[in-house]
Amino acid sequence: MRKTAIIAASAALAILTTPFVANAAETQRTEFGTLTCNIEGGIGLIVGSSKGMTCSFAPADGRQPQEFVGRVNKIGIDVGVTGATVVKWLVLAPTGSTMPASALAGTYAGVSAEASAAIGVGANVLVGGSSDSFALQPLSVQGQTGVNVAAGITQFKLEAI
Repeated sequence: MRKTAIIAASAALAILTTPFVANAAETQRTEFGTLTCNIEGGIGLIVGSSKGMTCSFAPADGRQPQEFVGRVNKIGIDVGVTGATVVKWLVLAPTGSTMPASALAGTYAGVSAEASAAIGVGANVLVGGSSDSFALQPLSVQGQTGVNVAAGITQFKLEAI
């Protein structure tokens, strides 16, 4: 029974995440900057989790950094306890874009996977922001402490400070 539920959840995850991958591949993108987020620790509640975060965006063109706050929500398998996590993404915008750094504010979604036993790693590829213009690709794999296994859809919302 449990094996069937896991297979069904995996199949649903594959179907639900296809639009994110397809949308990200359609647009030609260039480096817009880097986004570093400090994510609170917490407890995975089997079907998901929700954690607060603070982020700093460093534009590639040397403009002033932009600060953000937000919340990370995971839907899928998420079991365990983790400490605070730092994730750094390369922010890609449509080629030729002249958007302000505050345009990163918005909702992002994508596929994520992570595992930890004392010290762990994970990866997230997310698409979103103003009109789904931005793609976030892992620049450095997150480091986290705790005991946790998670795989599913990650959604987070950024708000400019």
